[in-house]
Amino acid sequence: MEITAPGFILRELRLEDAAALQKQADNPRIACFLFDRFPSPYTLTDAIDFIRLRMADEIQTKFAIVINDELAGVIGIDFREDIYRKAPLIGYWLGEQYWGEGIMTKAVKLVVDYAFTNLDIERLQAGILGNNPASMRVLEKAGFKKEGILRNGIVKKSVILDEHVYGITKSDWAG
Repeated sequence: MEITAPGFILRELRLEDAAALQKQADNPRIACFLFDRFPSPYTLTDAIDFIRLRMADEIQTKFAIVINDELAGVIGIDFREDIYRKAPLIGYWLGEQYWGEGIMTKAVKLVVDYAFTNLDIERLQAGILGNNPASMRVLEKAGFKKEGILRNGIVKKSVILDEHVYGITKSDWAG
């Protein structure tokens, strides 16, 4: 499946993306804004393992962001269990050389539309580290609302940070 937008494509991850994934993801300025499960340094083995894991998914919920025929980032939805089963998390990152070009806002809008159209969900949610105002702006421009701040809710590299919680519901989504 491909979703085309001006300047980039969203598509499934492929093994041939591994070198570009490793190159883009191996950046501490990206890792500092993500969950600790995101490896840093990011090795070629990490890239291959991640792609293989995503290729085994029954439903496509992770997308390569492709610019000029090369992977430039990843965006995806992480399902949760139990009472959160209809409210997955959205997460994303983009290679540093593409920051500030509006690509991620467009990608988030496309994935939100894909999710509400194709998945059995009622809302999407994101938890943004307090040190990442650029990501907060991406979500706000994409129609998400800030729903709260979990003060001192995150520990990243021994630093205590606030978590800013953003959400959008299916009934809010205008497309």
